[in-house]
Amino acid sequence: MFFPFPVLLRKNYPFSKLPVTAPVAEYIYNSAAYQHLMDDDNEYRQVLGHLYEKSLILHDTALFHPVLYFYFIDALAHIDYTLGILAYNYQSPKNLMTGEYLRWRIDEEKKGERSKFREFINWLKANHPDRFEKLPTLWRRIYDKEDLAGYRSFRIVLDPDSRLAIPVSFFYRAIEEFFATPFLKSLYDDASLSGFFREFLEQNQV
Repeated sequence: MFFPFPVLLRKNYPFSKLPVTAPVAEYIYNSAAYQHLMDDDNEYRQVLGHLYEKSLILHDTALFHPVLYFYFIDALAHIDYTLGILAYNYQSPKNLMTGEYLRWRIDEEKKGERSKFREFINWLKANHPDRFEKLPTLWRRIYDKEDLAGYRSFRIVLDPDSRLAIPVSFFYRAIEEFFATPFLKSLYDDASLSGFFREFLEQNQV
């Protein structure tokens, strides 16, 4: 499909609604709205560095609930990819590799109990709102059926109608929330969040 890019931009057509094909990405990359993001002191690259400095060395991820661990890594991959698009060329090796993982996980998330995760988040909101509010912001925004946020072409999109890049403060906050000790402890198979997930599955057996 052909997109008259200058016309779309003059009409304030949001970048989030453009499919990220190579020509579209190249146009966005070279546009005045995004070119400043490619400077050597690009603040999104600094956030990536902050993400890469995190570690799970104090945790045994083999003991995490497998579904929760899958979506934990999945969220980090989407953070990494979105930051990568804002920090590097769309076709950089880094973005290509992360994109390949995210394409693979499309089918993986449909397997077994993984397919119940979105429904679980909304069940938690309805039945245990206090616990829902303690979830990482990204999980709540992406999987809450009443929220417009979502993954579009593997990028995090908080406001589908906005042309503005997501502020770096959001990414710093998201990273800190996912690596907060109480949250990581809740991912263990015998911990609180895993217990809620099992309760949800028991109540929603088909």
